[in-house]
Amino acid sequence: MRAVVLRRPRRAVAVEEVELDPPKAHEVLVRVAAAGVCHSDVRLADGELGDGRWPMVLGHEGAGVVEEVGPGVDQLAPGDHVAFSFVPACRTCRFCHAGRPNLCEPAGVNCVAGVLMDGTSRLHANGDTLQHGLMTACFAERAVVAAAGAVKIPAELPLRQAALLGCGVVTGVGAVRNAARVAPDDAVCVIGCGGVGLQVIAGARLAGASPIVAVDRTTEKLELARSLGATDTVDASAGDVVAIVHDRTAGGADYAFEVVGSAATVRLAWDAVRPGGQVIVVGLVPRGIDVSIPGTELLSDKSLRGTYYGSGDVARDLPELAALAVAGKLDLGAVVTHTTDLDGVEEALGRLRRGEGARTVVIVDPALAGGIP
Repeated sequence: MRAVVLRRPRRAVAVEEVELDPPKAHEVLVRVAAAGVCHSDVRLADGELGDGRWPMVLGHEGAGVVEEVGPGVDQLAPGDHVAFSFVPACRTCRFCHAGRPNLCEPAGVNCVAGVLMDGTSRLHANGDTLQHGLMTACFAERAVVAAAGAVKIPAELPLRQAALLGCGVVTGVGAVRNAARVAPDDAVCVIGCGGVGLQVIAGARLAGASPIVAVDRTTEKLELARSLGATDTVDASAGDVVAIVHDRTAGGADYAFEVVGSAATVRLAWDAVRPGGQVIVVGLVPRGIDVSIPGTELLSDKSLRGTYYGSGDVARDLPELAALAVAGKLDLGAVVTHTTDLDGVEEALGRLRRGEGARTVVIVDPALAGGIP
């Protein structure tokens, strides 16, 4: 099959002919319809998430149709439409038992190692074993994933839209629902209006937050933020952002979501919340970057917390989000600014590095994806 391979960090990725082994026990083979290009793919391609994470087939946000199931799989069948989850929770470790399957220990270990849940890979090219990007590797015509990493969704949802569910939507909306638990009339500030930040805004709108203040440097993204529910927008390159946010939220936000992944924007989020407010760091901060806040301001009863993969249960949350999309309450396609094919992934990564656009969707199989919008 054709797949996008990262051979070395900070070098262009390229489409290669790759061999894919059949699924083993508790695994499924999925024909990929479409995949979203996420900033996590950039972090991997640029070597910012640790050494040795190559050679690798990239891609972790996608959707497709099950073609084959391995032994022991009874929750899925050929023909099922699925969205990928890059945390196929084991349901037996201490975190899973504690109701925090997003922190599943074996899934976390294997994700970093670039292997499936049995500790091995199904991907090979030119005699090399390739890693599975975030246990998914869906910048490819097909993917073998853990059965728990393929979540069944309604067939009426176009797969080019469903491709965004398994990372951007689960992460962004989940941060609002599960990490912050935003309530009606809470004042929300969202810093960074890329693919995930826009989903945070959509989640805040669904939660009834008001006002919702979107902060970004790009006019196009701020316009998208308005279309998804932001009541106010702030150009981060002009003026005193903190003062503007405090003005538009009557003294500071109840919740500020940082969706960039830099020390400067985490501090900006901290300054944007009122006493007693909470900062939720959704952005992926590269390894080696420390975040600093004024210690004395802890007396204001502010809090700073992280979130991973929406801080919820993807097996529960993803079908609910898909149902909202089918009902017209969640516009998945609104965040898509570009579409491409597998050969265009390198260009899509470049756009993310330059801060251009929101989400690129890779249409791997146009007929299966529901066409090219």
